[in-house]
Amino acid sequence: MNSHDDIDDPRRQWLVRALAAGWFGAALPQAMAQGLNIFGSKPAKLPPGQSIYGITGDVRVNNMPATLSTTIKPGDTVQTGKNSEAIFVVNTHAMILRGDSKLEIESPSTAPDTSVTGYVIGGLRMLTGKLLSVSRNSPMSVKTSASTIGIRGTGFYIESDPDLTYFCTCYGSTVVQANDDPESREEVVARHHDRPLYIVKDAAKGKNIRSAPFVNHTDQELALIETLVGRTSPFVFSKDSYTGPRRSY
Repeated sequence: MNSHDDIDDPRRQWLVRALAAGWFGAALPQAMAQGLNIFGSKPAKLPPGQSIYGITGDVRVNNMPATLSTTIKPGDTVQTGKNSEAIFVVNTHAMILRGDSKLEIESPSTAPDTSVTGYVIGGLRMLTGKLLSVSRNSPMSVKTSASTIGIRGTGFYIESDPDLTYFCTCYGSTVVQANDDPESREEVVARHHDRPLYIVKDAAKGKNIRSAPFVNHTDQELALIETLVGRTSPFVFSKDSYTGPRRSY
């Protein structure tokens, strides 16, 4: 994992600059011409029945190539290849899954009333890779090899490696727990990326959660995915500061 806020994928760098310039506008045809990304439309709440807003490169749902018409629902697995990305919505959850990532969307343990709520997520399992997500009014857990995190109406960013998890509560509240150490547990309430964390597997009891820097996600991207579910992010950002907060932790 990078130790600083760094956008090293040129496709993602272009995406964030375009967002900062004003939700694509005239930049959308340029993106299409360059083959950098495939977008359904200018960002807005996705209509019922549409899951995917944008795809880049090799994106698969249940091991089948995804298109803008592919539906993503609980029980599905979403996987991205190198330099690929998927931007999608499941019920009230909106997500950006980065390249070289594999995500399982778990079904709820009891059958929901889908006539009212639509597809309900039981939880997320990050097998590997990087995910930015926003969620409201639908508590769930996010699991990695090193951690289990309770999501309580939150924007969050997570990177999952076999022995290390990076997690940022961008806003909202979470409960972070190291899987192998019940004594390593922390409740986080954040307004603006206030307490990023590493969760490790090999430290002493009570020491498997530690402070981390802010890395690899931006306010513009959070604003984009909030828009896809008809919401706004809880903070205002500068169009010029596209790489995220500049602060020490």
